[in-house]
Amino acid sequence: MTTTSPDPVDPRDPVDPRLGPGDPGEPRLPAVHAYHSELARLDAVATVDALDARELSPREVTVAAIERARAVDPAIAAVMFERYDRALAQSTAERTPNGSGAGRSRRGSLAAIPTFIKDMVPVAGLPCTWGAAALEGAPPQSRTRGVARDIENMGMTILGTSTMPEWGFVPSTEFPERPPTRNPWNLDHTIGGSSGGSAALVAAGVVPIGHAVDGGGSIRIPAACGGLVGLKPTMGRMRRHADERNLPVSISVDGVVTRTVRDAARFHAEMERVFRPRSMAPMGEVTGPPSRRLRIGHYDEIPGEVAIDAPTRATHEATVKLLEDLGHRVEPTGPPVEPEQFREDFIFYYRFLVYAATNTARLTHGAHYDPSRLTRYSQGMAASFRQAPSRIVGVSRRLRRVRSQVAAMKQRYDVLLSPTVATVPPPLGHLGANVDFDPLLGRIAEWMPFTPLANAAGTPSITLPMGFDDATHLPIGAMLSGDVGDDALLLQLGLELEAARPWDLARLS
Repeated sequence: MTTTSPDPVDPRDPVDPRLGPGDPGEPRLPAVHAYHSELARLDAVATVDALDARELSPREVTVAAIERARAVDPAIAAVMFERYDRALAQSTAERTPNGSGAGRSRRGSLAAIPTFIKDMVPVAGLPCTWGAAALEGAPPQSRTRGVARDIENMGMTILGTSTMPEWGFVPSTEFPERPPTRNPWNLDHTIGGSSGGSAALVAAGVVPIGHAVDGGGSIRIPAACGGLVGLKPTMGRMRRHADERNLPVSISVDGVVTRTVRDAARFHAEMERVFRPRSMAPMGEVTGPPSRRLRIGHYDEIPGEVAIDAPTRATHEATVKLLEDLGHRVEPTGPPVEPEQFREDFIFYYRFLVYAATNTARLTHGAHYDPSRLTRYSQGMAASFRQAPSRIVGVSRRLRRVRSQVAAMKQRYDVLLSPTVATVPPPLGHLGANVDFDPLLGRIAEWMPFTPLANAAGTPSITLPMGFDDATHLPIGAMLSGDVGDDALLLQLGLELEAARPWDLARLS
Protein backbone atom coordinates (compact mmCIF):
# COMPACT_ATOMS: atom_id res chain seq x y z
CA MET A 1 0.00 0.00 0.00
CA THR A 2 1.54 3.30 -1.08
CA THR A 3 1.66 6.30 1.22
CA THR A 4 2.74 9.16 -1.03
CA SER A 5 2.16 12.66 0.31
CA PRO A 6 0.88 15.69 -1.59
CA ASP A 7 2.90 18.83 -2.07
CA PRO A 8 1.83 21.83 0.00
CA VAL A 9 -0.83 23.99 -1.62
CA ASP A 10 -0.61 27.78 -1.74
CA PRO A 11 -3.32 29.00 0.67
CA ARG A 12 -3.77 32.15 -1.43
CA ASP A 13 -5.27 30.09 -4.24
CA PRO A 14 -8.64 28.66 -3.17
CA VAL A 15 -8.73 26.15 -6.03
CA ASP A 16 -5.98 23.59 -6.49
CA PRO A 17 -5.36 23.45 -10.28
CA ARG A 18 -4.45 19.78 -9.94
CA LEU A 19 -8.10 19.03 -9.18
CA GLY A 20 -10.37 19.18 -12.17
CA PRO A 21 -14.05 18.21 -12.01
CA GLY A 22 -13.11 14.65 -12.89
CA ASP A 23 -15.45 12.03 -14.24
CA PRO A 24 -19.14 12.35 -13.38
CA GLY A 25 -18.88 9.22 -11.24
CA GLU A 26 -15.93 10.54 -9.23
CA PRO A 27 -16.48 12.24 -5.86
CA ARG A 28 -15.80 15.93 -5.46
CA LEU A 29 -12.66 16.72 -3.49
CA PRO A 30 -11.68 19.66 -1.29
CA ALA A 31 -9.49 22.35 -2.82
CA VAL A 32 -6.74 21.40 -0.35
CA HIS A 33 -6.44 17.75 0.64
CA ALA A 34 -4.16 14.76 1.17
CA TYR A 35 -6.22 12.19 -0.72
CA HIS A 36 -3.45 11.78 -3.30
CA SER A 37 -2.21 9.22 -0.75
CA GLU A 38 -3.94 5.85 -0.94
CA LEU A 39 -3.72 5.51 2.84
CA ALA A 40 -5.49 8.84 3.35
CA ARG A 41 -8.48 7.49 1.46
CA LEU A 42 -9.07 4.85 4.14
CA ASP A 43 -11.52 5.76 6.88
CA ALA A 44 -10.80 4.55 10.41
CA VAL A 45 -12.63 1.23 10.02
CA ALA A 46 -10.79 0.43 6.79
CA THR A 47 -7.48 1.39 8.41
CA VAL A 48 -8.19 -0.96 11.32
CA ASP A 49 -8.95 -3.75 8.85
CA ALA A 50 -5.61 -3.12 7.10
CA LEU A 51 -3.80 -3.16 10.45
CA ASP A 52 -5.48 -6.43 11.41
CA ALA A 53 -4.50 -7.95 8.06
CA ARG A 54 -0.91 -6.74 8.63
CA GLU A 55 -1.05 -4.75 5.42
CA LEU A 56 -0.08 -1.73 7.53
CA SER A 57 1.85 -1.24 10.75
CA PRO A 58 1.01 1.33 13.43
CA ARG A 59 4.20 3.19 12.61
CA GLU A 60 3.30 3.42 8.93
CA VAL A 61 -0.11 4.83 9.83
CA THR A 62 1.43 7.40 12.19
CA VAL A 63 4.21 8.47 9.83
CA ALA A 64 1.77 8.92 6.95
CA ALA A 65 -0.61 11.02 9.05
CA ILE A 66 2.23 13.28 10.21
CA GLU A 67 3.38 13.72 6.61
CA ARG A 68 -0.14 14.66 5.57
CA ALA A 69 -0.44 17.15 8.42
CA ARG A 70 2.83 18.81 7.47
CA ALA A 71 1.77 18.96 3.83
CA VAL A 72 -1.66 20.56 4.21
CA ASP A 73 -1.55 22.51 7.47
CA PRO A 74 0.36 25.46 5.98
CA ALA A 75 -2.76 26.02 3.86
CA ILE A 76 -5.51 25.34 6.41
CA ALA A 77 -3.86 26.33 9.74
CA ALA A 78 -5.70 23.69 11.78
CA VAL A 79 -2.95 22.31 14.04
CA MET A 80 -2.59 24.24 17.29
CA PHE A 81 0.22 22.26 18.95
CA GLU A 82 1.88 19.08 17.75
CA ARG A 83 3.65 16.22 19.48
CA TYR A 84 4.74 14.22 16.46
CA ASP A 85 7.95 12.91 18.06
CA ARG A 86 6.03 11.44 20.97
CA ALA A 87 3.46 9.87 18.62
CA LEU A 88 6.23 8.27 16.58
CA ALA A 89 7.89 6.88 19.68
CA GLN A 90 4.60 5.37 20.83
CA SER A 91 4.02 3.78 17.42
CA THR A 92 7.22 1.74 17.46
CA ALA A 93 5.38 -1.03 19.34
CA GLU A 94 1.95 -2.30 18.35
CA ARG A 95 -0.42 -1.21 21.09
CA THR A 96 -3.29 -3.05 22.67
CA PRO A 97 -6.63 -1.17 22.65
CA ASN A 98 -6.19 0.02 26.24
CA GLY A 99 -2.71 1.30 25.55
CA SER A 100 -1.19 -1.05 28.13
CA GLY A 101 1.70 -2.39 26.09
CA ALA A 102 2.81 -4.44 23.13
CA GLY A 103 0.76 -7.09 21.40
CA ARG A 104 -1.79 -7.42 18.65
CA SER A 105 -4.87 -5.21 18.94
CA ARG A 106 -8.16 -7.06 18.99
CA ARG A 107 -10.19 -6.88 15.81
CA GLY A 108 -12.60 -3.96 15.68
CA SER A 109 -10.66 -1.61 17.92
CA LEU A 110 -9.35 1.84 17.00
CA ALA A 111 -5.83 1.15 18.27
CA ALA A 112 -3.17 3.09 16.33
CA ILE A 113 -5.72 5.36 14.60
CA PRO A 114 -4.28 8.92 14.61
CA THR A 115 -6.29 11.86 15.87
CA PHE A 116 -6.11 15.41 17.18
CA ILE A 117 -7.67 16.70 20.42
CA LYS A 118 -9.44 20.06 20.49
CA ASP A 119 -7.35 22.68 22.30
CA MET A 120 -9.56 22.74 25.40
CA VAL A 121 -8.79 19.31 26.85
CA PRO A 122 -5.36 18.76 28.47
CA VAL A 123 -2.87 16.66 26.49
CA ALA A 124 0.43 15.74 28.14
CA GLY A 125 3.37 17.77 26.87
CA LEU A 126 1.29 20.45 25.16
CA PRO A 127 -0.11 23.81 26.33
CA CYS A 128 -3.89 24.12 26.64
CA THR A 129 -4.99 27.60 25.56
CA TRP A 130 -8.70 27.26 24.64
CA GLY A 131 -7.90 29.16 21.42
CA ALA A 132 -7.38 32.35 23.43
CA ALA A 133 -4.56 34.81 22.94
CA ALA A 134 -5.21 35.70 26.58
CA LEU A 135 -3.83 32.26 27.52
CA GLU A 136 -0.76 32.43 25.29
CA GLY A 137 2.29 31.25 27.20
CA ALA A 138 0.45 28.46 28.99
CA PRO A 139 2.86 25.80 30.28
CA PRO A 140 2.80 22.26 28.88
CA GLN A 141 0.31 19.96 30.57
CA SER A 142 1.80 17.30 32.83
CA ARG A 143 -0.98 14.78 32.16
CA THR A 144 -3.56 13.91 29.55
CA ARG A 145 -6.97 14.29 31.16
CA GLY A 146 -10.69 13.83 30.65
CA VAL A 147 -11.99 12.57 27.34
CA ALA A 148 -8.51 12.86 25.82
CA ARG A 149 -7.35 10.27 28.34
CA ASP A 150 -10.27 8.02 27.38
CA ILE A 151 -9.31 8.38 23.72
CA GLU A 152 -5.73 7.49 24.58
CA ASN A 153 -6.95 4.46 26.55
CA MET A 154 -8.83 3.33 23.45
CA GLY A 155 -5.39 3.01 21.85
CA MET A 156 -5.72 5.94 19.47
CA THR A 157 -2.59 7.98 18.73
CA ILE A 158 -2.80 11.67 19.68
CA LEU A 159 -0.73 13.69 17.20
CA GLY A 160 -1.46 17.06 18.80
CA THR A 161 -4.22 19.56 19.43
CA SER A 162 -6.47 21.31 16.93
CA THR A 163 -7.46 24.95 16.66
CA MET A 164 -10.57 26.52 18.14
CA PRO A 165 -11.80 30.13 18.49
CA GLU A 166 -11.42 31.91 21.83
CA TRP A 167 -13.18 29.86 24.56
CA GLY A 168 -15.19 28.11 21.81
CA PHE A 169 -17.96 30.71 21.85
CA VAL A 170 -17.95 31.70 18.14
CA PRO A 171 -18.96 29.33 15.30
CA SER A 172 -15.97 30.24 13.13
CA THR A 173 -12.35 29.37 13.87
CA GLU A 174 -10.86 32.83 13.42
CA PHE A 175 -8.47 34.84 15.55
CA PRO A 176 -7.63 38.53 16.05
CA GLU A 177 -3.85 38.13 15.85
CA ARG A 178 -3.10 35.17 13.59
CA PRO A 179 -4.39 33.50 10.42
CA PRO A 180 -7.78 31.78 10.52
CA THR A 181 -8.36 28.08 10.15
CA ARG A 182 -9.58 27.67 6.57
CA ASN A 183 -12.17 25.38 5.03
CA PRO A 184 -10.32 22.80 2.88
CA TRP A 185 -13.18 22.85 0.34
CA ASN A 186 -12.83 26.60 -0.29
CA LEU A 187 -10.07 28.45 1.54
CA ASP A 188 -11.92 31.76 1.44
CA HIS A 189 -14.76 30.40 3.63
CA THR A 190 -15.13 29.35 7.25
CA ILE A 191 -14.85 25.77 8.42
CA GLY A 192 -17.18 26.71 11.26
CA GLY A 193 -16.48 26.32 14.94
CA SER A 194 -15.72 25.89 17.55
CA SER A 195 -14.25 22.49 16.62
CA GLY A 196 -13.04 23.94 13.33
CA GLY A 197 -9.48 22.68 13.50
CA SER A 198 -10.52 19.06 13.92
CA ALA A 199 -13.06 19.34 11.10
CA ALA A 200 -10.49 20.88 8.75
CA LEU A 201 -7.98 18.11 9.47
CA VAL A 202 -10.54 15.36 8.89
CA ALA A 203 -11.99 16.98 5.76
CA ALA A 204 -8.51 17.42 4.28
CA GLY A 205 -7.68 13.75 4.87
CA VAL A 206 -5.03 14.23 7.56
CA VAL A 207 -6.80 11.97 10.10
CA PRO A 208 -10.05 9.98 9.82
CA ILE A 209 -11.40 11.02 13.24
CA GLY A 210 -11.05 14.31 15.11
CA HIS A 211 -12.08 15.10 18.68
CA ALA A 212 -14.73 17.80 19.02
CA VAL A 213 -16.89 19.39 21.72
CA ASP A 214 -20.45 20.70 21.21
CA GLY A 215 -21.94 23.37 23.47
CA GLY A 216 -24.24 25.02 20.93
CA GLY A 217 -23.45 23.25 17.69
CA SER A 218 -19.66 23.02 17.80
CA ILE A 219 -19.50 19.42 16.56
CA ARG A 220 -22.32 19.68 14.03
CA ILE A 221 -21.56 23.10 12.54
CA PRO A 222 -17.94 22.43 11.49
CA ALA A 223 -18.93 18.94 10.36
CA ALA A 224 -21.57 20.48 8.09
CA CYS A 225 -19.07 23.03 6.76
CA GLY A 226 -16.54 20.29 6.06
CA GLY A 227 -18.74 17.66 4.43
CA LEU A 228 -18.44 15.41 7.48
CA VAL A 229 -20.52 13.39 9.92
CA GLY A 230 -20.90 15.01 13.33
CA LEU A 231 -22.82 13.32 16.14
CA LYS A 232 -23.54 15.32 19.28
CA PRO A 233 -24.23 12.49 21.75
CA THR A 234 -26.77 12.45 24.54
CA MET A 235 -25.51 14.40 27.55
CA GLY A 236 -23.68 11.94 29.82
CA ARG A 237 -22.80 9.38 27.17
CA MET A 238 -19.24 10.71 27.12
CA ARG A 239 -17.30 11.69 30.23
CA ARG A 240 -18.51 15.09 31.37
CA HIS A 241 -16.20 18.04 31.85
CA ALA A 242 -15.54 18.75 35.53
CA ASP A 243 -16.73 22.37 35.27
CA GLU A 244 -20.07 21.32 33.73
CA ARG A 245 -21.17 19.91 37.09
CA ASN A 246 -21.07 23.38 38.62
CA LEU A 247 -23.15 25.12 35.94
CA PRO A 248 -26.89 25.88 36.23
CA VAL A 249 -27.51 24.01 32.95
CA SER A 250 -25.14 21.48 31.37
CA ILE A 251 -24.99 21.98 27.61
CA SER A 252 -21.52 20.87 26.47
CA VAL A 253 -20.64 17.32 25.41
CA ASP A 254 -17.63 15.73 23.70
CA GLY A 255 -17.72 13.73 20.50
CA VAL A 256 -15.95 13.41 17.16
CA VAL A 257 -16.18 14.45 13.54
CA THR A 258 -15.68 11.72 10.94
CA ARG A 259 -15.90 11.15 7.19
CA THR A 260 -18.24 8.16 7.49
CA VAL A 261 -21.11 7.13 9.75
CA ARG A 262 -19.48 3.78 10.44
CA ASP A 263 -16.45 5.57 11.89
CA ALA A 264 -18.72 7.50 14.26
CA ALA A 265 -20.46 4.25 15.24
CA ARG A 266 -17.13 2.47 15.80
CA PHE A 267 -15.80 5.35 17.91
CA HIS A 268 -18.77 5.37 20.27
CA ALA A 269 -18.76 1.58 20.58
CA GLU A 270 -15.08 1.67 21.51
CA MET A 271 -15.60 4.57 23.91
CA GLU A 272 -18.11 2.44 25.82
CA ARG A 273 -15.31 -0.02 26.48
CA VAL A 274 -13.32 2.58 28.45
CA PHE A 275 -16.18 4.76 29.75
CA ARG A 276 -19.73 3.51 30.20
CA PRO A 277 -22.15 5.75 32.12
CA ARG A 278 -24.29 3.86 34.63
CA SER A 279 -27.34 5.97 33.84
CA MET A 280 -27.48 5.05 30.16
CA ALA A 281 -27.99 1.78 28.29
CA PRO A 282 -24.98 0.96 26.09
CA MET A 283 -25.29 1.35 22.32
CA GLY A 284 -22.84 -1.29 21.21
CA GLU A 285 -21.67 -0.89 17.62
CA VAL A 286 -24.34 0.24 15.17
CA THR A 287 -23.88 -1.59 11.87
CA GLY A 288 -27.17 -1.34 9.99
CA PRO A 289 -30.30 0.70 9.28
CA PRO A 290 -33.33 1.06 11.57
CA SER A 291 -35.38 -2.09 12.03
CA ARG A 292 -38.61 -0.19 11.30
CA ARG A 293 -39.80 2.77 9.29
CA LEU A 294 -39.74 5.99 11.32
CA ARG A 295 -42.05 8.94 11.91
CA ILE A 296 -40.02 12.02 10.99
CA GLY A 297 -41.07 15.63 11.47
CA HIS A 298 -39.23 18.24 9.41
CA TYR A 299 -38.91 22.02 9.46
CA ASP A 300 -36.56 24.35 7.61
CA GLU A 301 -37.53 27.73 9.08
CA ILE A 302 -37.99 29.06 12.59
CA PRO A 303 -40.48 31.91 13.11
CA GLY A 304 -38.66 35.16 13.75
CA GLU A 305 -35.35 33.86 12.38
CA VAL A 306 -33.66 34.66 9.08
CA ALA A 307 -34.76 32.45 6.18
CA ILE A 308 -32.40 29.76 4.94
CA ASP A 309 -30.64 30.24 1.60
CA ALA A 310 -31.56 28.44 -1.63
CA PRO A 311 -28.83 25.73 -1.52
CA THR A 312 -29.74 24.85 2.07
CA ARG A 313 -33.45 24.70 1.21
CA ALA A 314 -32.74 22.47 -1.78
CA THR A 315 -30.68 20.14 0.42
CA HIS A 316 -33.46 19.98 2.99
CA GLU A 317 -36.10 19.20 0.38
CA ALA A 318 -33.93 16.53 -1.24
CA THR A 319 -33.36 14.89 2.14
CA VAL A 320 -37.10 14.87 2.83
CA LYS A 321 -37.71 13.15 -0.52
CA LEU A 322 -34.96 10.60 0.07
CA LEU A 323 -36.38 9.69 3.47
CA GLU A 324 -39.83 9.30 1.91
CA ASP A 325 -38.38 7.14 -0.87
CA LEU A 326 -36.85 4.93 1.82
CA GLY A 327 -40.33 4.38 3.26
CA HIS A 328 -40.24 6.69 6.28
CA ARG A 329 -43.29 8.80 7.10
CA VAL A 330 -42.18 12.43 6.84
CA GLU A 331 -44.39 15.42 7.55
CA PRO A 332 -43.90 19.15 8.17
CA THR A 333 -43.83 20.43 11.75
CA GLY A 334 -42.14 23.16 13.77
CA PRO A 335 -39.60 23.37 16.58
CA PRO A 336 -40.79 21.89 19.89
CA VAL A 337 -40.13 25.12 21.83
CA GLU A 338 -41.28 28.74 21.58
CA PRO A 339 -38.48 30.02 19.36
CA GLU A 340 -38.17 33.67 20.37
CA GLN A 341 -38.02 32.98 24.11
CA PHE A 342 -35.62 30.09 23.59
CA ARG A 343 -33.32 32.19 21.42
CA GLU A 344 -33.19 35.00 23.98
CA ASP A 345 -32.58 32.56 26.84
CA PHE A 346 -29.84 30.62 25.08
CA ILE A 347 -28.01 33.80 24.06
CA PHE A 348 -28.20 35.14 27.62
CA TYR A 349 -26.91 31.83 28.96
CA TYR A 350 -23.92 32.18 26.65
CA ARG A 351 -23.35 35.69 28.03
CA PHE A 352 -23.17 34.07 31.45
CA LEU A 353 -20.75 31.39 30.21
CA VAL A 354 -18.40 33.97 28.70
CA TYR A 355 -18.56 36.03 31.90
CA ALA A 356 -17.76 32.94 33.99
CA ALA A 357 -14.90 31.83 31.71
CA THR A 358 -13.21 35.21 31.61
CA ASN A 359 -13.64 36.00 35.30
CA THR A 360 -12.33 32.69 36.59
CA ALA A 361 -9.55 32.23 34.01
CA ARG A 362 -6.70 33.36 36.26
CA LEU A 363 -7.77 30.93 38.97
CA THR A 364 -8.49 28.10 36.50
CA HIS A 365 -5.57 28.51 34.10
CA GLY A 366 -2.87 30.42 35.96
CA ALA A 367 -1.07 33.74 36.26
CA HIS A 368 -0.19 33.81 32.56
CA TYR A 369 -3.80 34.79 31.78
CA ASP A 370 -3.85 38.27 30.20
CA PRO A 371 -7.42 39.69 30.04
CA SER A 372 -6.24 42.66 27.97
CA ARG A 373 -5.92 40.29 25.01
CA LEU A 374 -9.52 39.12 25.04
CA THR A 375 -11.50 39.66 21.85
CA ARG A 376 -14.08 42.41 21.63
CA TYR A 377 -16.73 39.70 21.45
CA SER A 378 -15.75 38.11 24.78
CA GLN A 379 -15.47 41.51 26.44
CA GLY A 380 -18.90 42.54 25.11
CA MET A 381 -20.60 39.29 26.12
CA ALA A 382 -19.21 39.46 29.65
CA ALA A 383 -20.13 43.15 30.02
CA SER A 384 -23.69 42.54 28.80
CA PHE A 385 -24.17 39.81 31.41
CA ARG A 386 -23.04 42.15 34.18
CA GLN A 387 -25.87 44.54 33.26
CA ALA A 388 -28.53 42.08 34.48
CA PRO A 389 -26.93 39.10 36.25
CA SER A 390 -30.09 38.17 38.15
CA ARG A 391 -31.73 37.09 34.89
CA ILE A 392 -29.69 33.90 34.99
CA VAL A 393 -32.14 32.37 37.50
CA GLY A 394 -35.18 32.55 35.22
CA VAL A 395 -33.17 31.77 32.11
CA SER A 396 -31.72 28.62 33.66
CA ARG A 397 -35.15 27.49 34.87
CA ARG A 398 -36.67 27.85 31.39
CA LEU A 399 -33.74 26.12 29.70
CA ARG A 400 -34.09 23.13 32.04
CA ARG A 401 -37.73 22.83 30.91
CA VAL A 402 -36.62 22.34 27.30
CA ARG A 403 -35.84 18.70 28.08
CA SER A 404 -39.51 17.90 28.77
CA GLN A 405 -40.65 19.89 25.72
CA VAL A 406 -38.39 17.86 23.44
CA ALA A 407 -39.48 14.62 25.13
CA ALA A 408 -43.09 15.46 24.28
CA MET A 409 -42.08 15.36 20.61
CA LYS A 410 -41.76 11.57 20.89
CA GLN A 411 -45.54 11.28 21.06
CA ARG A 412 -45.65 12.26 17.37
CA TYR A 413 -42.17 11.74 15.92
CA ASP A 414 -39.18 9.46 16.33
CA VAL A 415 -36.81 11.99 14.75
CA LEU A 416 -36.76 15.64 13.71
CA LEU A 417 -35.09 16.79 10.49
CA SER A 418 -33.82 20.35 9.97
CA PRO A 419 -30.93 22.17 8.32
CA THR A 420 -27.75 22.30 10.40
CA VAL A 421 -27.14 26.00 9.74
CA ALA A 422 -29.11 28.60 7.78
CA THR A 423 -26.70 29.12 4.86
CA VAL A 424 -23.63 27.73 3.19
CA PRO A 425 -20.44 28.51 5.14
CA PRO A 426 -19.93 32.29 4.98
CA PRO A 427 -16.70 33.96 3.82
CA LEU A 428 -13.94 34.37 6.36
CA GLY A 429 -14.32 37.65 8.20
CA HIS A 430 -18.11 37.57 8.37
CA LEU A 431 -17.87 35.87 11.77
CA GLY A 432 -14.33 37.06 12.46
CA ALA A 433 -12.78 37.76 15.83
CA ASN A 434 -12.28 41.43 14.97
CA VAL A 435 -15.96 42.13 14.27
CA ASP A 436 -17.57 44.34 16.91
CA PHE A 437 -19.62 42.59 19.58
CA ASP A 438 -23.17 43.62 18.60
CA PRO A 439 -23.01 42.84 14.86
CA LEU A 440 -21.11 39.60 15.49
CA LEU A 441 -23.69 38.35 17.99
CA GLY A 442 -26.47 39.12 15.49
CA ARG A 443 -24.68 37.27 12.70
CA ILE A 444 -24.09 34.24 14.92
CA ALA A 445 -27.76 34.07 15.96
CA GLU A 446 -28.90 34.33 12.33
CA TRP A 447 -26.57 31.60 11.08
CA MET A 448 -27.09 28.94 13.78
CA PRO A 449 -30.73 28.92 14.93
CA PHE A 450 -31.14 25.13 14.64
CA THR A 451 -28.33 23.53 16.66
CA PRO A 452 -28.70 24.94 20.25
CA LEU A 453 -31.96 23.09 21.00
CA ALA A 454 -30.22 19.74 21.46
CA ASN A 455 -27.67 21.31 23.79
CA ALA A 456 -30.30 22.76 26.10
CA ALA A 457 -32.27 19.48 26.07
CA GLY A 458 -29.22 17.23 26.40
CA THR A 459 -30.47 15.18 23.45
CA PRO A 460 -28.53 13.58 20.57
CA SER A 461 -28.29 15.23 17.16
CA ILE A 462 -26.31 14.34 14.04
CA THR A 463 -25.40 16.27 10.90
CA LEU A 464 -24.85 14.45 7.61
CA PRO A 465 -23.39 15.91 4.39
CA MET A 466 -26.54 15.66 2.27
CA GLY A 467 -25.94 18.51 -0.18
CA PHE A 468 -23.37 20.53 -2.10
CA ASP A 469 -23.29 24.07 -3.47
CA ASP A 470 -21.42 24.06 -6.77
CA ALA A 471 -21.29 27.87 -6.87
CA THR A 472 -19.06 28.04 -3.80
CA HIS A 473 -17.70 24.46 -3.90
CA LEU A 474 -18.95 23.89 -0.35
CA PRO A 475 -20.85 21.01 1.31
CA ILE A 476 -24.20 21.42 3.06
CA GLY A 477 -25.40 19.48 6.09
CA ALA A 478 -28.80 18.14 7.10
CA MET A 479 -29.46 17.52 10.80
CA LEU A 480 -31.39 14.69 12.48
CA SER A 481 -32.31 15.00 16.16
CA GLY A 482 -33.84 12.56 18.62
CA ASP A 483 -34.75 12.17 22.27
CA VAL A 484 -32.42 11.26 25.13
CA GLY A 485 -30.70 7.94 24.41
CA ASP A 486 -31.61 7.89 20.70
CA ASP A 487 -27.96 8.04 19.60
CA ALA A 488 -28.05 4.56 18.06
CA LEU A 489 -31.25 5.35 16.17
CA LEU A 490 -29.64 8.43 14.62
CA LEU A 491 -26.59 6.42 13.62
CA GLN A 492 -28.82 3.74 12.09
CA LEU A 493 -30.66 6.34 10.04
CA GLY A 494 -27.34 7.90 9.07
CA LEU A 495 -26.05 4.56 7.82
CA GLU A 496 -29.20 4.11 5.75
CA LEU A 497 -28.88 7.55 4.16
CA GLU A 498 -25.17 7.07 3.54
CA ALA A 499 -25.85 3.77 1.75
CA ALA A 500 -28.70 5.24 -0.31
CA ARG A 501 -26.80 8.34 -1.39
CA PRO A 502 -23.10 8.12 -0.53
CA TRP A 503 -21.50 11.52 0.01
CA ASP A 504 -18.24 12.57 -1.52
CA LEU A 505 -15.71 11.85 1.23
CA ALA A 506 -17.44 8.59 2.23
CA ARG A 507 -16.97 7.35 -1.34
CA LEU A 508 -13.19 7.54 -0.93
CA SER A 509 -13.19 4.66 1.59
